[in-house]
Amino acid sequence: MDISVKYRMISEIINSTDDNVLNAVKSLLNIEEETDFWEELSAEDKAAINEGLIQLDKGQHVSHQSVREEIKDRFKF
Repeated sequence: MDISVKYRMISEIINSTDDNVLNAVKSLLNIEEETDFWEELSAEDKAAINEGLIQLDKGQHVSHQSVREEIKDRFKF
């Protein structure tokens, strides 16, 4: 198959808004949709992550370096 035909096929796929066509191509190529990891998290995990992000936004965090120093002091490394 000529490369120009392949490029045209790719262009048509990219510009297509027809879900039937896109699903047919996806099926032909055996492409499975990837699940976003966020959707697989429990509500409790999502809440914990959101709480951590809020804390970071407020500046409530401990640096990696300070944790290393605390461990070094505590365990005499």
